[in-house]
Amino acid sequence: MEAAMLALGFSGGANGDIACDLYHKYKEDVQLMAETGLEAYRFSISWSRLIPGGRGPVNPKGLQFYNNYIDELISQGIQPHVTLLHSDLPQVLEDEYGGWLSRKIVKDFTAYAEVCFKEFGDRVLYWTTINEANVFAIGGYDHGIIPPGRCSPPFGVNCSRGNSSTEPYIVVHNMLLAHSSTMKLYRRNYKSIQHGFVGFSIYGFWFVPYTHSVDDVNAAQRANEFYTGWIMNPLIFGDYPSVMKKAAGTRIPTFSKYEAKLVKGSVDFIGVNHYTTASVKDRSSSIQKNTRDFGADIEADISLEALAADQYPVIPSGLYEFLDYLKEAYGNPPIYIQENGQKTRRNGTLNDTARIEYLHAYIGSVLDAVRNGSDTRGYFAWSLLDGLELLGGYGLSYGLYYVDLDDKELTRYPKLSAYWYANFLKGKTSITSAEDKLPIYNL
Repeated sequence: MEAAMLALGFSGGANGDIACDLYHKYKEDVQLMAETGLEAYRFSISWSRLIPGGRGPVNPKGLQFYNNYIDELISQGIQPHVTLLHSDLPQVLEDEYGGWLSRKIVKDFTAYAEVCFKEFGDRVLYWTTINEANVFAIGGYDHGIIPPGRCSPPFGVNCSRGNSSTEPYIVVHNMLLAHSSTMKLYRRNYKSIQHGFVGFSIYGFWFVPYTHSVDDVNAAQRANEFYTGWIMNPLIFGDYPSVMKKAAGTRIPTFSKYEAKLVKGSVDFIGVNHYTTASVKDRSSSIQKNTRDFGADIEADISLEALAADQYPVIPSGLYEFLDYLKEAYGNPPIYIQENGQKTRRNGTLNDTARIEYLHAYIGSVLDAVRNGSDTRGYFAWSLLDGLELLGGYGLSYGLYYVDLDDKELTRYPKLSAYWYANFLKGKTSITSAEDKLPIYNL
């Protein structure tokens, strides 16, 4: 797993200071959304830009921008879905107490969330507290390939600090506590007035056995419990899966009775980010018992070559089975697919038929899952624009619209997928199942 993850590369030194320059071009972008036919749009508020000190004074320019942006969306009939934390954290909190490694973050995150509820909650109904906490913790604190780049040998490379054996578990624990504290605040002070909904996002890998052997089938089940159950079990049942607690022992924190009660049932919905399916082989007999991290605790080899490839393989059955798993294992919670899309190399082409094939198949799988009883309530394609990707900088493309970075105006150009998606949303193209054959489009 480590090699496959590291092969992805980080952003190559690129940053998001300007990126697509939404700050100046938000009206133009909202117009693109309206022309495409979007009914809702998911975006993140940057804690660092709203409250640069992590706590205390609010940045008036940041506040004004987010108010303007939300108002512009609503003026075009587009419902805002807001994520409060998408990997970025005010640096001052990282420096002061280690960010997500400290329980102090619970109080500061809850205070930040309250600022957002107070300022924007009269217009925002859907809040996701934290984006894909599971892979954030693994990438940032086990492998060290995303900020804050913490890890320890032999699990990560070029790590000057960190402990891969313990820190991922600590980080997720504090994220769950911060989320549940935020939900308690919302339900107590805002729910009856604003009538909104608060959810939590997971990265929805789906793991399948490499062979039909009992060992590989069990290994795939362990992988799903570790990646998905790590988050879902506490939110639904109030504690981590027993298989995780047995494997990690004292390295995984425990919930007090009060914390377990606070975390259990603390979601109105689950946000799912899904891109691909991975195969799993058992290796329980070959793991070194004295050297453990999250991956070693699973006692399996996870094939993630698809993540390192230029494009994801189209395996819509993975999303269908993942949604069915959430339905059967966790009581069928309300689901919003918050990210799903095809990556390509950023080469300027507007003829992205691979993206159309991917979206067509996966939207069909969502429809199949809904017909099978999944309480999936919404779908967001990733992404509207080509942007800065955390694991690929500006070299990877996910957008329906191409952004010309060599043009000082950062002009947006619709790709073939933008026309296709618009036709689908406007009812000019229909999808009935993941098994549909993709017709030829004359756009």
